[in-house]
Amino acid sequence: MSLSSIIGIISDHLHVKTNIDESKLTKVSKLVETFSGIRIPENKPLIGDNVFTQTCGVHADGDAKNNLYFNNLLPERFGRVRQYALGKTSGKANIKKNLEELGLELDQESIQKVTAKIIELGDKKKNVTTEDLPYIISDVLHNGTIAKSIDFKNYSLSLTNGLKPIANISVSIGGKIYEQHASGDGQYDAFMKALWKIYNSLDKEHPKLVDYIVTIPPGGKTDALVETTITWIYKDKQYRTKP
Repeated sequence: MSLSSIIGIISDHLHVKTNIDESKLTKVSKLVETFSGIRIPENKPLIGDNVFTQTCGVHADGDAKNNLYFNNLLPERFGRVRQYALGKTSGKANIKKNLEELGLELDQESIQKVTAKIIELGDKKKNVTTEDLPYIISDVLHNGTIAKSIDFKNYSLSLTNGLKPIANISVSIGGKIYEQHASGDGQYDAFMKALWKIYNSLDKEHPKLVDYIVTIPPGGKTDALVETTITWIYKDKQYRTKP
């Protein structure tokens, strides 16, 4: 059994003091994951990605009401933060918590409309992240506040036996078209190198890819739904998207 699975029991139930810095537990576990190549299960006690994620609107509402569901296993204790999932079980409290993270505020009527849309997407098995919220708000409220400042116009990926993959891209940034090409160790690598060439020429800061996971469901069908989770860091803040 891993240390992360028993540390809560040792401290809270057996009341045994240790020299372990619990706030570093997640960071150390991620380091072991990187070097071992073995993924931490999402439901792993204390260190799993979803362990401190509230999915039900009732729980999010309780957190907002002076920590109604308080317990000793607070996420901050283990170097984590509480997250609030968006999906078919979301309530207005979930939406408010995610809006706070983005620094956005909506009136009650607008929150109800956005909540209904997120529940609708959840019923369709769509994954909704905090980063999706501004676009959902713009779509639901029809206010047109979200403009595409960066828009891919075209791209071409080529792969030839014995040669590195090459990417040619055309992207609109602030209404101006930029074109660039690059080679890479793979087609995606070539694509990103071409994009960062454009960003570097404009002295624009670009996000750093931290991790990605491609999940393929069992069954072996060629048309099976594949989900990719990408984790980025941009301006010292971590973002996770699931296209």
